[in-house]
Amino acid sequence: MITKDVFIEELITFYPSSVNYLSQKGIRCIVCGEPVWGTLEEACTEKGLTSEEIDLIVNEMNKLLT
Repeated sequence: MITKDVFIEELITFYPSSVNYLSQKGIRCIVCGEPVWGTLEEACTEKGLTSEEIDLIVNEMNKLLT
């Protein structure tokens, strides 16, 4: 199960298709090779997403990727 506390590196290792989903949501340029450190929540917060928007992303990812 994906949570907002998952580290980005772990997420893309176990769910490589998450890169495309995150890119569509504007979450960092993972594909461009930019190093990504921290959790999914931290990456979303950096983009200015609210707690509700982060929860929605987590829920959508769990539906799409698991």
